[in-house]
Amino acid sequence: APLLRRLPRTTPQTATTTATRTQTRTLIAAPKPGSGPLLERRSDRALPDVQSRPPWRRSLPIFTLLVAAASLAIFNYQKSSSPVTAGTLYALRMSPKARAVLGDNIYFDQQIPWIRGGMNQVQGRIDIKFAVRGTKGTGVMRFVSHRPTPRGVFETTEWTLETEDGRKIDLLEEGDPFKALTG
Repeated sequence: APLLRRLPRTTPQTATTTATRTQTRTLIAAPKPGSGPLLERRSDRALPDVQSRPPWRRSLPIFTLLVAAASLAIFNYQKSSSPVTAGTLYALRMSPKARAVLGDNIYFDQQIPWIRGGMNQVQGRIDIKFAVRGTKGTGVMRFVSHRPTPRGVFETTEWTLETEDGRKIDLLEEGDPFKALTG
């Protein structure tokens, strides 16, 4: 039993003195940004200041605004890359009236076009307008079409081009080019 060491006897007086002893280790401040790698983390270190972080009340409106802007951009991209938009732009390029007013190379006015209006093919409603330009001028093209029955064919009710000077040119007078596309 030489390995066993006898523990000193504790008396009520020695028990109170050990309980009132304070820790002699000092607190270590939390690591600062750029202070190097954190090699060791002590359990008695100082906690970071909670007030130095921005409150969520400031960041929540910014986050909501960013989500709304991203949603608008995604929906606009979906409308601009839609076959309906591509088809109306193609028909506008082939229209003699539009070519007489806008010239050649008819395309969107801006590099990232903003398609205004709604496009819901499932419910049978399309009402879009967007800015276009050619070699001679610019204008705003509007296309409105609806489907009277769930299994029916879309009927174009308005396809116009409004020029810079305010003239409104009805492109449906030449006939509906979209009827030829559907057969």
